[in-house]
Amino acid sequence: MQDKSDPDALVFRCDFCRSPWSEDLAMVEGHRGSIICGRCLSVAYAELVHLMSGRPAQPGDTCVLCLEEQRADPHWESPGYPGVLACKRCVKQSAGVLHKDRDIAWSKPAAPEDAPGTPG
Repeated sequence: MQDKSDPDALVFRCDFCRSPWSEDLAMVEGHRGSIICGRCLSVAYAELVHLMSGRPAQPGDTCVLCLEEQRADPHWESPGYPGVLACKRCVKQSAGVLHKDRDIAWSKPAAPEDAPGTPG
């Protein structure tokens, strides 16, 4: 999201934690300026992909990254901003974008040993 509180400054913030963009914080842009930072993306990816948890889709839910309403995918909800949601599809796509970018030191979170479907 673009922070428009200071008209003289151009500040981009993660929609999920409100951290401002910086050189050391990876971010991915969704539709119409929505943004998820690498820290939030790591948590969302671990919860939705490895732990197979997340909030079931509910009527009226809209993913801030793709702007699609009522996707059947589970959603990750910002812990600090209730109602700010990312669908599993967008989390996986965003993780793929950051993971492949050689200029950014970010990689998909590894599966925890006790995650569903993990041997051991």
